Amino acid sequence: MDDLKKMATALAVALAIQTIGGLVWAGGAAARIATLEARVGEQRLVAERLARLEEQGVATRAAVERIERKLEGGR
Repeated sequence: MDDLKKMATALAVALAIQTIGGLVWAGGAAARIATLEARVGEQRLVAERLARLEEQGVATRAAVERIERKLEGGR
């Protein structure tokens, strides 16, 4: 009987340790996920800015080409 109580206690301690380890791991994973989500949010803003700059570049290039055509046609 004494061995049975020791085994039950050892099993309970092992389960408690594994549960604590699992909770610590889950907390670390949640922190890593939050960090990655923040980075993705920042990158989304940068991507939107880059898309706007590209469109402005296209519009500027078209305006310069129109000006060049008018200057060449006026000679």
